[in-house]
Amino acid sequence: MTHETATTAVDNPLEQLTLDDLRRRTSVKWQVYPPDVLPLFVAEMDTPVAPCVVGAVRAALDLGDTGYDVGTAYAEALAPFAADRWGWTPDVASSRTLPDVMVAVVEVLRVLTGPGDAVVVTPPVYPPFYGFPGHEGRRVVEAPLGADLRLDLGTLEQAFADATGASAHGTGPGSGRRAVLLLCNPHNPTGTVHTRAELEAVLALADRYGVRVVADEIHAPFTFERVAAGAAPFVPLLSVAGSEDAVVVQSASKAFHLAGLRAAVALGGPDAAADLRRIPEEAGHAVNHLAVLAHAAAYREGGPWLDSLLAGVHRNRALVATLLAEHAPAVRLQPAEATYLAWLDVRDALPAGVAATGAAGLVLERGRLALEDGVRFGAGGAGWLRLNLATSTAVLTEAVRRLGRALTEG
Repeated sequence: MTHETATTAVDNPLEQLTLDDLRRRTSVKWQVYPPDVLPLFVAEMDTPVAPCVVGAVRAALDLGDTGYDVGTAYAEALAPFAADRWGWTPDVASSRTLPDVMVAVVEVLRVLTGPGDAVVVTPPVYPPFYGFPGHEGRRVVEAPLGADLRLDLGTLEQAFADATGASAHGTGPGSGRRAVLLLCNPHNPTGTVHTRAELEAVLALADRYGVRVVADEIHAPFTFERVAAGAAPFVPLLSVAGSEDAVVVQSASKAFHLAGLRAAVALGGPDAAADLRRIPEEAGHAVNHLAVLAHAAAYREGGPWLDSLLAGVHRNRALVATLLAEHAPAVRLQPAEATYLAWLDVRDALPAGVAATGAAGLVLERGRLALEDGVRFGAGGAGWLRLNLATSTAVLTEAVRRLGRALTEG
C-alpha cells in the first residue's frame, strides 16, 4: 500500500464495529463513563483484532499452549518487521522480553539508576513517564519541548546539568549521580516524529553529560510513510550514530490493539547488552506467553491489516481538521506525523472565565465527551486535550460536534 492508497469501509478496521458493538466491551474506555458520554480519551482503538492475531491465539488455546514464556520469540518476530518497515534489525540475542512497556522501562531504570537519581522527561509527554519513575524513587526533571513542540537542545542541556550536578555546558565535574533521559519516540501526545539529526544531537548531548538514553518506541509502527506521500519516516533510536549504549522498548500493543494482551521487548546498542543481562530473571516471570504469541503473529502477518488501519487514521486526521474548522474554529489541531492521537489546543476557544486547567472538565460536563486532559502530560499541557482518532468517521463527527457545542454554549 503506497501514497494515499484508498481502502473501503469493508477492509478499513475502523469502520467494522458499530457504537452498540463497542459499548459491549468491558475495558476501561467503555466502562469508566456513563453511556451518554462518548469516550475518546484513552489509547484503545475501536477496531476488531487483526485476524492473524485471532487465529494465533485461538490455535494456542486449542492446543493448550498457555504455559510459561521462554526464549527470544518476541524479538525474532519483531526483527523482520523492523527491517522491512524501518531498515533496522534489532539484536535478537541480547533482547529481553518483559511484561509490558512501562514495566520494561522500570526494569531498565533500576539497572541504570538508583533511588534519588534523575530521570529527564520532555513534556508534554505520556503521563506514566512521571508516575513510574517517581514510584521507584527517581527524581523527575522536566525539559519541556520547544514552542514548536519539538525537542529543545538548550532546555535538555539545562535539565542534564540539573540531573547530573554538572556545570552548564558540561565544563565541570558532576555530582557522580547517574541520570537517564526517558524519550518518547515518536512523541505522545504531539505525534512528532524525531528526525535522525535531532536524535543524533540528543545522543551527543547526553554522552557529554553522562546521561543514558532510554526510548519508549511503542508508537513506532504508527507513522504514515507507507500510506501518505512525503510523510516523515520513523527513525529507530538504535539505528542512529551515538546510540551504542542506548536502550529502547518496543511493543505491538498500541498499533495492533493489544493493550489487554500486553508484552514488550527491551533492546540495546552493543554497549548496553551487558545492562540488559543485569535485568533479573524474575522480571520476565510475569510475561504472558499468550500475549507474546499474539504480538509475534501481528509482526509476522499483520502488515496489510496495519496498513489499512494507518490509511484510515490518516484520513481521520484530515476529517478532524475539516470538522474543527466547521464546529470549533478556535481550536487548533497540532500537525502530527505519527500516532492515532490528536493534540488539540483549546486555549483560545474556552469561554470567558474558564481556566485552561478546566478544559477537559468543561467538555465532559457540557459536551458529554471524554478527552484526555492535557494537564496530565506535564508542563505545557494545560489548555490542551488529546483525542483518539482510531474510531469510525461517524463517532469522530459526533465527537467534534460535541466539542464545538461544549465550547460555545453558555
